[in-house]
Amino acid sequence: MTKLAPPVRTGSDLQLRSLRRAFGTTVALDGLDLVVASGELLALLGPSGCGKTTALRVLAGFERPEAGQVLLDGEDVVPVPANRRDTAMVFQSYSLFPHLTAADNVAFGLRMRKVSAPERRSRAAEFLELVGLPGHGGRYPHQLSGGQQQRVALARALALRPRLLLLDEPLSALDAQVRVSLREEIRRLQLELGITTVFVTHDQEEALSMADRVAVMNGGRLEQCASPTELYARPATDFVAEFIGTMNRVPARAGHGGVVEVLGVRLPVEGSAPAPGDVCALIRPEALDVTLDSGGTAKVMGTAFHGATTRVRVALADGTAVQADVPTHAATELAPGTAVSVRPHERPVLVARGATR
Repeated sequence: MTKLAPPVRTGSDLQLRSLRRAFGTTVALDGLDLVVASGELLALLGPSGCGKTTALRVLAGFERPEAGQVLLDGEDVVPVPANRRDTAMVFQSYSLFPHLTAADNVAFGLRMRKVSAPERRSRAAEFLELVGLPGHGGRYPHQLSGGQQQRVALARALALRPRLLLLDEPLSALDAQVRVSLREEIRRLQLELGITTVFVTHDQEEALSMADRVAVMNGGRLEQCASPTELYARPATDFVAEFIGTMNRVPARAGHGGVVEVLGVRLPVEGSAPAPGDVCALIRPEALDVTLDSGGTAKVMGTAFHGATTRVRVALADGTAVQADVPTHAATELAPGTAVSVRPHERPVLVARGATR
């Protein structure tokens, strides 16, 4: 694999200010504010209909917001047509021209920008090699695998040397092994080229493994934007806590002084303390210990092997179902119907009002 030359330019700063976009009575973006640093890869993540794809289309110039600004290096590009924004987009469906070779597909945008033929050929060959397809320039899309077609689409976008790279679920049509390989390749290229990148995905693993920061959206609004580690360990809202990873809702009782009692253990509350009363403690599976206890009131419902750990499903005395991750070597005795005790790790917990599930 060829080592990339230093970036032609550093990444551009991007700001989204109070963006609003509605389709009839459906509000897709409801005052969205985001800042993307130069050279950063930001993932937009959220459930279907949360507004992440609309936000990307606004950035690309395919949708025009009713209100708000998109500032690229301080310039509001909302009035600028898509073909003049100096951005490049990679789509889920590849969108290659079937009658053009791989090299001609990569060079297509350059031709539209009146780049000379020798420069087009040189740059197409360069970027095909950079994405791991040297010698494939003469092949047509139907002669390439899905992963190879997406690499051509990526090379086409990068060959433009854009100020902003936009990725619209580019890996969702690929099989699992190819997805992992290609997401590592995209991240490598993005880092070495220094291109500011916004990446839309519905796949949490992709977002958390690739992005510098992840913006979690819900109902057209931003719930939290933070590093993957912070999102997982310190979610800012109940929605983020339960959307990212797996989260148990465990019955608890809030007392005075920011303390909550859960499964017989008194723990400090993470964040603002709730009023005294019944709450739910939000606890990750790895923060619950499950041990054999012939007098225990909880019972094992089932197990799922996850390699070094096994996920154990347990029914608490009140019928609440929780999941706990235990070392696989310790899970051999936890057969369905086994009586156990469940205890949380002694660390601060996030609490929420509402019923358990």
